[in-house]
Amino acid sequence: MNRAVILLSGGLDSATVLAMARQQGYACYALSVNYGQRHHAELDAAERMAQVLGAREHRVIHIDLAAFGGSALTDRGIDVPEQGTTGIPLTYVPARNTIMLSIALAWAEVLQSQDIFIGVNAVDYSGYPDCRPEYIAAFEKMANLATKTAVEGKPFTLHAPLMHLSKADIVRLGTELGVDYSLTVSCYQADVDGRACGVCDSCKLRRTGFQTAGIADPTRYRAA
Repeated sequence: MNRAVILLSGGLDSATVLAMARQQGYACYALSVNYGQRHHAELDAAERMAQVLGAREHRVIHIDLAAFGGSALTDRGIDVPEQGTTGIPLTYVPARNTIMLSIALAWAEVLQSQDIFIGVNAVDYSGYPDCRPEYIAAFEKMANLATKTAVEGKPFTLHAPLMHLSKADIVRLGTELGVDYSLTVSCYQADVDGRACGVCDSCKLRRTGFQTAGIADPTRYRAA
């Protein structure tokens, strides 16, 4: 059974990717990153999903991106936007996916794994530059230039299986794979119990996905 490292945030997309990797026969090693985000509810959700979806191991790595700020998700002086904006939103975290993928690459090399999974999406997403297909292709190329494993003839594959799916398609796929989305947390400003605000961009994309898919939304929302 081939090993794979799965970046697991605790949200809807990454839980779906973990289920997909398991269904494809990989021995899954889940990796979450505590990067100084506003809440720990998503990390709690990641732990639940790793257990429920049968990850062989789940590790949480601590990287303090809040030391730099520059994002509504890491700087409490910047409000999470609740209205639509143009351009790259304030919830973009500088270099987040690059940092997370680099850590996943390091663990994959130690595990003698050649496969890394990430739940980025370029259809129903917030416009982040590190979620685009060309970024994923560039990181994979870099990984195969920069590692002992690849140089010795065992190249890495960076899997982004949700890249071209709508949020509704992702919900349908995960439901077919048995993902319990009530255990996931996608909200940018969830409370300590993991209840969603219902108004941030991530909440809106998630809610619309369930509505379009025709599947009941199991998300726990805070009272208005």
